[in-house]
Amino acid sequence: MTTALCPGSFDPPHNGHIEVFEAAARLFDRLVVSPIRNPGKGEPMFSVEERIGMITEALAHLDNVEVVSMTKLTVDVAHEVGADYLVKGLRVAGDFEYELQMAHMNKKISGLETVFLPCSTQSSFIASSLVREISRYGGAGRVKGMVPDAVFDRLAERFPER
Repeated sequence: MTTALCPGSFDPPHNGHIEVFEAAARLFDRLVVSPIRNPGKGEPMFSVEERIGMITEALAHLDNVEVVSMTKLTVDVAHEVGADYLVKGLRVAGDFEYELQMAHMNKKISGLETVFLPCSTQSSFIASSLVREISRYGGAGRVKGMVPDAVFDRLAERFPER
């Protein structure tokens, strides 16, 4: 049985993330999605627990996916969950440079291979940072269709239209 770990901040999870999760769930016997607190990305909009809940709800239709939090090195979590591979989603070419460097580093320190999965062109423009910015400035209603319903509901509740 092959297991893949898909780590990321997912703050908030958007449809590009969901596409990557669904693709990975088709490719691997077991997929573990792991939202992290990334200090390099500033203060999160949603807690890790909230992100776990939103991702779990959005992926409820997949029976081979687990969602767990992560508070240590990705490769250590991968070892704990028995992951054979890491999965990283790509939206645009700029994502690849950073993710390739991380893939080489993770391979060097753990031997784990990274599989890159692109999201569709329909979702390639969606970034969590843009969803956060639009929502914070009163436009949460405008991101409907870019995020799963569970995420949209929480954004609309937290940031009512002005």
